[in-house]
Amino acid sequence: MPLFLFIVVKVQNILNILQGIAPLDLAQSWDNVGLLVGSPDGRVTSILLALDPATALIAEAEQCNAELIITHHPAIFHPLKSLRSDRPSEKFLHAAVQTGIHVIGCHTNLDAAYGGVNDVLAQLLNLQETVPLLPDGGECSGKKTGLGRIGVLTEPVSSESFLEQLSAVLSPPWLLEAGSRPEQVSRVAVCGGSCSDISATALAAGADVFITSEVKHDVARWAEEAGFWLIDGGHFATEYPAMEGLRQLLVERLEASAMAVQVQCARQEPPLRLAVGKSC
Repeated sequence: MPLFLFIVVKVQNILNILQGIAPLDLAQSWDNVGLLVGSPDGRVTSILLALDPATALIAEAEQCNAELIITHHPAIFHPLKSLRSDRPSEKFLHAAVQTGIHVIGCHTNLDAAYGGVNDVLAQLLNLQETVPLLPDGGECSGKKTGLGRIGVLTEPVSSESFLEQLSAVLSPPWLLEAGSRPEQVSRVAVCGGSCSDISATALAAGADVFITSEVKHDVARWAEEAGFWLIDGGHFATEYPAMEGLRQLLVERLEASAMAVQVQCARQEPPLRLAVGKSC
């Protein structure tokens, strides 16, 4: 009989594994990551991964017998003054506590980590020779860490071909753009989530295009003036693929440690959808 059947896995074991994948000290100072609900001594046989801490996750976790939910966006981000089931921002937490489900947040530490959100995004676009767009001086699995990634395509493509590839790998509800489309795209910068504030960094690094989301109006105008191609792929679409990437990393580490824990990704959809489309 395999040895792993006798190993009791606790929340702390999962925290230790996550520390090897996305160390807590890679998180931004304003962030809130780690064990947010529950106990490090809680037993874990099944984990549910999700991008957003939405209340529907609790029912899905119960359905797959998951004692632990790991979300990218932290379930507790701003200081709490209450924990009520009748308030949208507190429903998820209240339900997690009520059902005894543990919750871990793995946010900007996963953004910065090697193999995290931005590496998954770069891999989907088949970028080569990638390095952090904003290096933080750290290393993870022998690779430099930091926010965003910049790399080169295997061969230059037209901006239209690049858009087709981007749309195919992200399946976003929409793609918004600002600035001028270059004749060819070779060097690409990415930063999943809301990172338009570092658009000038992407331009200074020599990117032909920068993929991010929630591009602010003034940044879009700046791109127009700078003649720099900026694409808004949506917050959900640029981060959601990382959940499967995290699942694979967790499964590898769990198997290497002979820990029998099921790991699944939740079935989440973007909260925003296209109400009216218009082409011109």
